[in-house]
Amino acid sequence: MILVTGGTGFIGRALIRQLVRNGQQVRTLIRPSKRTPALPRGVEVEVAVTSLNDERGLRAALRGVDVVYHLAGAEHEGPRGNILQTDAHGTANLARAAAQARIQRFFYVSHLGASRSSYYPLLKIKGVAEEHIRKSGISHTIFRSAILYGPEDHFTTNLARLASLYPVMFLPGQGEVLLQPLWVEDLVTCLLWSLDNPETANQTYEVGGAEYFSYRQVLEIILSVIQKNPALLPLGLPYLRSLTLFMQGIVPKFPLSSFWVDYLGYNRTALSDTISRVFGFIPARFTYRLDHLKAIDWRRDALRAFYRLP
Repeated sequence: MILVTGGTGFIGRALIRQLVRNGQQVRTLIRPSKRTPALPRGVEVEVAVTSLNDERGLRAALRGVDVVYHLAGAEHEGPRGNILQTDAHGTANLARAAAQARIQRFFYVSHLGASRSSYYPLLKIKGVAEEHIRKSGISHTIFRSAILYGPEDHFTTNLARLASLYPVMFLPGQGEVLLQPLWVEDLVTCLLWSLDNPETANQTYEVGGAEYFSYRQVLEIILSVIQKNPALLPLGLPYLRSLTLFMQGIVPKFPLSSFWVDYLGYNRTALSDTISRVFGFIPARFTYRLDHLKAIDWRRDALRAFYRLP
């Protein structure tokens, strides 16, 4: 049995679909909520309802489990999220419970730049979470991932929505920060193949796509796909952070957070040959995997997503 936390999220849904397709028994951890969980459709999966901070509930969820894929995090919840409680304390609780349950492998998806000494709060918390896993003594594999994209992602989808709704898009600085977009299915492939490769145990991998792009280039590629042409204006990071916090206050479901602005503070890249060297395949090219952005009324989609309009 495999337990997946964050199974209703962008990475989790993609991972669960592939695990079930490969014949694995999957259980996903769902925190208590009044809302219906967005589980992958048409996939048979067990559900355990508990919080990452409920140690008794975690022990029950881990009963009969051999492998954990820990994907849960609070960074995309905006002001409602608590990264310290979810990403740091929650990971510590899960790692401790997994060690007590004698879990065979523990996989964790982190971020490029994660370090407890980082200036940026999210990357600091991710670094703390990594240390909790290492100190737990369980056999683990940590993936520090570049920014991910794919259907229903938090990256290309939200940029397409913003570009369709507002006449201006702001660039961090001059938009020169480098990104290395990684297709979510390529990360899922790494997660799956690591399960059968004992050499990946107790390793940390920094992974990204096959190409480097400036943020401006990424945005221009997305705009060409969705056929929108907002003005692109440079803005210093402190002002962009303030603008983001302002928009969060007036737009009910504004998709970007200060964590997103922090992510654009400096280059987010890894060695381009890590995936090909360790896992034996070449990641997808960014421009070849953007079909999920086509044939969508993005303005209507954005109004529904940001303002809860029908």
